[in-house]
Amino acid sequence: MNRDFTQKRASSYGVTGWVRNTADGKVEGEAQGDESSVQKLLKDVDRGPRLAHVVKLEKSEIESKEGEINFSILR
Repeated sequence: MNRDFTQKRASSYGVTGWVRNTADGKVEGEAQGDESSVQKLLKDVDRGPRLAHVVKLEKSEIESKEGEINFSILR
């Protein structure tokens, strides 16, 4: 999954959070927003961008974070 793809989709839905690559070649992130927007983002991420190959999407519920204003790519 492409981090830029995820950031653009999250921003278009008004979802805040972050995404980054992990040392083992995976992509991880956190997203928060209204339920329908987060579900749209998860659906997009599960499909991935056109040339990506998404093997598995894992998700879990976490506490929301106050003060987030955008969706960032972390390095």
